[in-house]
Amino acid sequence: MKATFITSGRQFTVKPGDVLIVNQYPGKNKGDLLTFDQVLLVGEGADAKIGTPTVAGATVTAKILENKRGEKIDIFKHRRRKGYYRRRGHRQELSVIKVETISA
Repeated sequence: MKATFITSGRQFTVKPGDVLIVNQYPGKNKGDLLTFDQVLLVGEGADAKIGTPTVAGATVTAKILENKRGEKIDIFKHRRRKGYYRRRGHRQELSVIKVETISA
């Protein structure tokens, strides 16, 4: 069974056992369970249920495998001949999750 759901403004199509990398959830640690209730589509083929906009009562449950940080992104601003430059960096906080169950 497949499901399409929304989390952190992004849509994911998953089946049980899939591993995703998503934005980190504040206050959630390794081993915690997450429940997503904004499910847009559940099922496959002819017996797929499409929500308007979400499927009522459908949920996707996932387990957090790891919290980590993404690769460093360098932000560099420079104005020629003015002696102006700014250098900053950013690392996104990420969570690795594994989809456990899909219920419709």
